[in-house]
Amino acid sequence: MEVKTKAIVLRSVRYGEAQLIVDVLTRERGRLSFICTLPKTTHGRIKKQLFQPLTLLDLVYDYRPIRRLQRFGDIRIGYPYGSIAFDAHKLSLALFASEFLTYATRDEQNNEPLYDYIEGSLMWLDNAVRSCANFHLVFMMHLSRFIGFFPNLEGDVHGAWFDMRNGTFTLLCPPHPDYLQPSEASVISTLMRMNFDNMHLFHMTQPERNRCVDLILYYYRLHIPNFPEMRSLEVLKTLFS
Repeated sequence: MEVKTKAIVLRSVRYGEAQLIVDVLTRERGRLSFICTLPKTTHGRIKKQLFQPLTLLDLVYDYRPIRRLQRFGDIRIGYPYGSIAFDAHKLSLALFASEFLTYATRDEQNNEPLYDYIEGSLMWLDNAVRSCANFHLVFMMHLSRFIGFFPNLEGDVHGAWFDMRNGTFTLLCPPHPDYLQPSEASVISTLMRMNFDNMHLFHMTQPERNRCVDLILYYYRLHIPNFPEMRSLEVLKTLFS
């Protein structure tokens, strides 16, 4: 069955001498993997440049449900980035986001609101002229709304604990070790008040921002099995001092 769809490249891996396996998030069918042969000349139809992390594509492909690796038909850039590739801070954020999404969307099927949120976030980053130092914090926290464990802010009062397993505030210390003490639980409500339009108003030191990243990733690891350590995190933590 021929399918036309938008897609976001998550990662590409060399397979043999002249092939790539490309993992993408499609708007209509969620996560899919493709295999393609790279041309030996620059005049070939498929170019490796199409498969850089977070490239936004328009695809046509013949969907075969029994196939683990699909094959591209027509493929082209859906939205050409204007600044991400040329701005060191934005590029580092994008590389982190691509690695994060590779794991966070691993089992996603049809989820058009999720796709639209990710696509819109990337376009916002590409067009941003204000500070984007908190982009990854907002992006990760609000992504949880689309994959099922958005924090519940009811019960967020002074002195409340935050239960990381259940995503809720509580006046009693949870009977397990995965919680934030009242002195740090307010970070969650602060993060939830942030969005791309107002995040430049929330001033954080580099250690404060890095602590928020660690807490968010810990939260994801509690809710997504086998969520690994992020290789791109150390580079990101050195930015936006």
